[in-house]
Amino acid sequence: MSIRTESVGAMSAFVQAAELRSFKLAGQQFGLSSSAIGKTIAKLEDQLGVRLFHRSTRAIALTQEGEIFLDRCRRVLSELEAAEAELAQTTASPRGRLRVGVPFAGDLLTPLFGEFSARFPDIELDLDYNDRLVDVIEDGFDAVIRTGEVSDSRLMHVKLGDFSSRLVASPGYLAKAGVPRKASDLIKHRLLHHRIYETGKLVDWDLTLPEGTALPVALATTSLEPLIRLAEAGYGVASVPYFAVADLMTAGTLREVLPGAKKKNRALRLLWPRSNFPLPKVSAFVKFMTESLRSSLSEVAK
Repeated sequence: MSIRTESVGAMSAFVQAAELRSFKLAGQQFGLSSSAIGKTIAKLEDQLGVRLFHRSTRAIALTQEGEIFLDRCRRVLSELEAAEAELAQTTASPRGRLRVGVPFAGDLLTPLFGEFSARFPDIELDLDYNDRLVDVIEDGFDAVIRTGEVSDSRLMHVKLGDFSSRLVASPGYLAKAGVPRKASDLIKHRLLHHRIYETGKLVDWDLTLPEGTALPVALATTSLEPLIRLAEAGYGVASVPYFAVADLMTAGTLREVLPGAKKKNRALRLLWPRSNFPLPKVSAFVKFMTESLRSSLSEVAK
């Protein structure tokens, strides 16, 4: 016969009696008499249809069936304790250090982090700004914001939104070097590239060019921030995410090059270590960023 939920207390009494080899001592652990413990275990034996203890006037000893059941009970009770601890974490107030890996994204993310920190003052937000592909778990991050697809089964993730890149240059550079009218015109220009830190490859500009044509490289950086600053200072044309330069384009310090070119959408995602019961600080961050960043990305995508 299967053990019902209300029998968990009986299992606890059985484990105590088996480990202490005494109904009396087990009863003391629960504030009950030895007789009450004996009756509880007798009822459990009736449910199971086996004897768990050999009883005498002086001592008790486990039967063979009791030995088997004891091992199972220990596992069940241990799992229940772990589940209770994890559930308690989910209802606790969000607090503690939260380490987040963040790509450079202009003014898109930083204001949101300020809002999050103000809303959750008990969370110490530790931001690691970098454009490299970190290992969320091995590098000790609680969460990471990154572009592209996710193939790591150890991670949970949520799509925050889509974005596309823009070719940009300063008005001064375009006045001096001329305004490209088609993709092949870029061959005559100084092009500023974003290089992927891990692979050393240049990020694709997604342009249709004559066969055998390669885009020139005036310089390349492994971080978007200096790339944008160099373009803004008039050193060439760069391909960067629109959300990272939207404000600069509105202000007029950068202008879009080849605005009619086809733009490829990419996904911006939030990733965190997989867990059935994520820590409250992680859950709070995921919820806040999902709601806030989706709204912000939809605004800059217009």
